[in-house]
Amino acid sequence: MKNLYHDDTREEAGDRVGISRSTTRRWTRAWNEGGVEGLRPGFGGGRPPKLTNAQFDELCDILEEGQPWTPRAIHALIEERYGVTYDPAHLSRKLRESRMHYANPRPMDPRSPENADEILAERLGEALDEEDTDEQEDDPV
Repeated sequence: MKNLYHDDTREEAGDRVGISRSTTRRWTRAWNEGGVEGLRPGFGGGRPPKLTNAQFDELCDILEEGQPWTPRAIHALIEERYGVTYDPAHLSRKLRESRMHYANPRPMDPRSPENADEILAERLGEALDEEDTDEQEDDPV
């Protein structure tokens, strides 16, 4: 605008700041219609979020309580509970912004026995019982 007030043509003014003639024409029209306010961008803020802040906070609380979550399970939860879907990449970004990450599901080892927890508890109990003997109290190791 300053260049136009210094008697530059629109083309010269646009060339000085590196903008096209059509942009110079739009900016001149906006200046004439609204002054400085006419030149301010009129962003609408983009598309509104699918989940409100309260809903997203609730989702994060749910995810923290029931860890670990796979991507598929999170998508199913959101669709079932809130009735919306997210692109996987976008949801991943939103979760990272909230300092959350997807879990890496691990398959069960087919070689492990079905009662592995019971075996562990039994062996742990045996190991702890052995430490209670007088013999081992004398031996610091």
